[in-house]
Amino acid sequence: MVMAYSPPPAVAALAVESGTAKAHLGPGRALVGGFLAGAYIAFGGLLAIVASAGLDPKLWGGITTVVTGGVFSLGLILVIVGGAELLTGNMALIPMAVLERRVTIGRMLVNWFWVTIGNLAGSLFVAYVLADQTGVIKKGAPGTAGLGWTRLDSIAAGKAVTETHLEQFLRAMGCNWLVCLAVWLALAAMTVSGKILAIVFPITAFVALGFDHVVANMFFLPLAMWEHAGGVTFSNMLLNLVFAYLGNAVGAAVFVAGAYWYLYLKDAPVGVTPTDDASADGAVRQPPTVARPSTKQ
Repeated sequence: MVMAYSPPPAVAALAVESGTAKAHLGPGRALVGGFLAGAYIAFGGLLAIVASAGLDPKLWGGITTVVTGGVFSLGLILVIVGGAELLTGNMALIPMAVLERRVTIGRMLVNWFWVTIGNLAGSLFVAYVLADQTGVIKKGAPGTAGLGWTRLDSIAAGKAVTETHLEQFLRAMGCNWLVCLAVWLALAAMTVSGKILAIVFPITAFVALGFDHVVANMFFLPLAMWEHAGGVTFSNMLLNLVFAYLGNAVGAAVFVAGAYWYLYLKDAPVGVTPTDDASADGAVRQPPTVARPSTKQ
C-alpha cells in the first residue's frame, strides 16, 4: 500500500500556517491545550517506565532504551493526532511563522509562556495523581524496590544528577531536533497511520540516545522527587529544566525551523506557493499558499 504525503516545500508552507495559528491562540486555549500535551507526554513517560522495568541493561543492553523510546512515542502521537499544544513542537512551528513575518517574536514568546505553564501543569498532574497517588510507581516494602521504582531511579539519576549542564544542553538540542523532525514528518503524512509511523522512529531515537526533552523531564523529575528516586533534589531538577529548555529551543529553531525555512521559503516570490511536487501515490498535491505581508506585525 502506497501512502500519500506532502513534499518538503508543501510541509514548509503547512508549518508556517500551523505556527501562525498557534501563535494567535488566546491564553485560555494555550493553557488547556498545553495541559493536555503535558499530560499526554507524561502518559508516554509513565508507560515507558512500566514497559522497560525489569529489562536489566547488563542483559538487554541498548534494547532497554529502544523499548523505552518505542512506547514513549505514545505521548507525541496523542499530541499530534489528538490535538494539543506541546512547547517543543511550537519551538519549531512558530519560529517558521516569525521568519515568514507572519507573527512577531513577542507573540511567539507569549505563546511559549502559556504553553510552558500548561505543559508543566499537565505533567505534574499525571506524575502526582496518576503515578504517585495510584501506586503505579512503588518503591515496595521497606528494604526493597519495585521494578518501576528502580527504572525511574535510573532514568532520573541520569538526567538530573550525573549529566553536566553542558551535556544537558547539548542532549536537549539533539532531542528537539529529532522531536521536531517527527512533527515535520507527521505534517507531511496525510493519513493517521502515516502520522503515527512518522512519529515513532524519531522519538524512539531520541530516547534511545539518552537525549533530554524538557516536557518529559517535567514528568520524570518531579515524580522522582516524590518517590525519593535518583537522588533528585529541587535544585538539580530546576537546573535540568532550564538547560533542557534552552537546548530544546536551539535544536528546534536552528536545525528545523531555520534550516527548512532557508531551504524552501527564503526568497520565494511573494504570494507564490513553493515548488509543488508529486506525492508518493503519483498525485500532485497543492500546498497552501504562503503569503508574505509587506510589513511586520
